[in-house]
Amino acid sequence: MDENNVKQDSFKAWVLAARPKTLTGALVPVMIGLSLAWTDASEYGDDVFSPLAAVLCALFAMIMQIDANFVNDFFDYARGNDTTATRLGPLRACTQGWVKIESMKKAIATTTIVACLVGLPLIWYGGLEMLLIGMLCVAFCFLYTTHLSYIGMGDVLVLVFFGIVPVCMTYYVQLHTVTWQVFLSSIACGMVIDGLLIVNNYRDRDNDKRDGKQTLVVQIGEKATERFYLTLGITATLIGIVFWLNGHVLAFVLPFIYLIFHIFTWLKMRSINHGRELNVCLEETARNILIYGLCVSVGLLLI
Repeated sequence: MDENNVKQDSFKAWVLAARPKTLTGALVPVMIGLSLAWTDASEYGDDVFSPLAAVLCALFAMIMQIDANFVNDFFDYARGNDTTATRLGPLRACTQGWVKIESMKKAIATTTIVACLVGLPLIWYGGLEMLLIGMLCVAFCFLYTTHLSYIGMGDVLVLVFFGIVPVCMTYYVQLHTVTWQVFLSSIACGMVIDGLLIVNNYRDRDNDKRDGKQTLVVQIGEKATERFYLTLGITATLIGIVFWLNGHVLAFVLPFIYLIFHIFTWLKMRSINHGRELNVCLEETARNILIYGLCVSVGLLLI
């Protein structure tokens, strides 16, 4: 979307603030969890799979992602870490004046409440434990930007809240159990999505180091980060052997398509190395996440 001539608090301004390109990271884990549940549902009865619960899981994930984007936008502005002169990533709504500060505060409150209201009915399907999961999602949505991202915990949170929690809980809501195959699948999904954070922090490593933000990239350095990014994709793809062992050969084979794209993005990332040009690798990584999700899901559903 064109970022020129954005009227303050306009629809265009809020779309830019919501960062719709990041929604793939929210939807892919739910997609994989639902695909796993659908393939296993026949073992529990014909009517066990709930389409409404599936929709609620997807909506909760998307709204929480938008909420996290708003929180990140506001608190980075408040900390002064988002100045136009030094920013390498996509421009932010508060810093650019596209959204009033008071409007963003209200938007954060609104999206948090709406996410809670959307997620609340999942208690009916998954039990009271869904309430605890929802509370943790909301709490860490704020803790990530305000504290945990500054002490190198971002990658752990991605593994947990973009892998283990959404994949396993989406499956649990449908079938009221979690198998070891589902858990390993959730780890692989979290690794794939963590690539997005790795590229983001790789691009911002100099600014983060200056601001005292001890991301994993700052801690391990440039070359180790490049190797780590590649390793994430390879490991996630190989973990997919769990699908093969569970009778879904295509769910193991098709993600190698993702791996090819992942390797090409890795090569481009190493070649560019610095600056705003790395945003193309960020976009490609988001695309690759979607490819991975589609490959796994299609592989599971084609029996």
